[in-house]
Amino acid sequence: MADLFDNPMGLCGFEFVEFASPVAGVLEPLFEKMGFSLVAKHRSKDVVLYRQGDINFIVNREPKSLAGYFAAEHGPCACALAFRVKDSHKAYERALDMGAQPVEIPTGPMELRLPAIKGIGGAPLYLIDRFEDGKSIYDIDFEFIEGVDRHPPGHGFKTIDHLTHNVYKGRMAFWSSFYEKIFNFREIRYFDIKGEYTGLTSRAMTAPDGLIRIPLNEESGKTGGQIEEFLMQFNGEGIQHIALLTDDILKSVDALQMAGIPLMTAPNDIYYEMLEERLKGHGEPVPELQARGILMDGSTANGEKRLLLQIFSQTLLGPVFFEFIQRKADEGFGEGNFKALFESLERDQIRRGAITVDAS
Repeated sequence: MADLFDNPMGLCGFEFVEFASPVAGVLEPLFEKMGFSLVAKHRSKDVVLYRQGDINFIVNREPKSLAGYFAAEHGPCACALAFRVKDSHKAYERALDMGAQPVEIPTGPMELRLPAIKGIGGAPLYLIDRFEDGKSIYDIDFEFIEGVDRHPPGHGFKTIDHLTHNVYKGRMAFWSSFYEKIFNFREIRYFDIKGEYTGLTSRAMTAPDGLIRIPLNEESGKTGGQIEEFLMQFNGEGIQHIALLTDDILKSVDALQMAGIPLMTAPNDIYYEMLEERLKGHGEPVPELQARGILMDGSTANGEKRLLLQIFSQTLLGPVFFEFIQRKADEGFGEGNFKALFESLERDQIRRGAITVDAS
């Protein structure tokens, strides 16, 4: 096994997430409300680039494309993702040598052929080595819109923090092995969360570059829980949520709320009353967090303050949602909030009738 810190694929962060929808006009208004701007259009295809900071969301509206077929099966969703690598040809050949399945993406004349392998749910996982301004894949295949900021600040979101997969029960080992074997990811967190009626197991995987994080979730309860409900609604395995990183979550959340993005409601008062007990001397403005429903996790032990602030949107694309996050020296996933969040979602499932509770 390669050294845990070895980076054989030359990974260096997320490059883009590609989206598609079987119904027109669903994705673009949503991304604009989330602070993204249309910055470029493909030279020969009905494909556009929305950007905020260094986050690239590609909307593929091309008929009879892989993206179109994926959306026809799964509804509006993230239909592909891309990793940055130092050398895409070397990375692609190595991935195939390690057992990855190639994905052939049809290209037009004078258009880049982007190497891709089969990822979660059969969605393409692209390997991109052209990402510097002026030399990027967008500079070649797209035309930037004149007079538009190429890296608009939007609501203050700068990068993709992590991207979570939901998989069928018993398949988490397969996907963790996929990322370990091909990309040399390693497991940095393991959760086994149980509510009153359902449960989930999660493995948080991270890449050697420390910039790509992919938690994997599978159902662990006996009855239909949150992961099973996602898989049924999504019609398969796929990307459950995408987390966007900001340096000022209060300001970013205010902008989201002003734009009309529906966010998860705040936990009960006890949650916020217990923050000082959980994280003694944290120094964060609890009333402001509570007013917005922002959660906090981390550690303040031994005088070392490590905090994570997070909030989730409601489902925005079928069962797919977004997370908004600020890190203050904490590299976790808000595991201190997991159980409280899980139980609140379970209660919502019961309210909606998605879980049948035996009253006897």
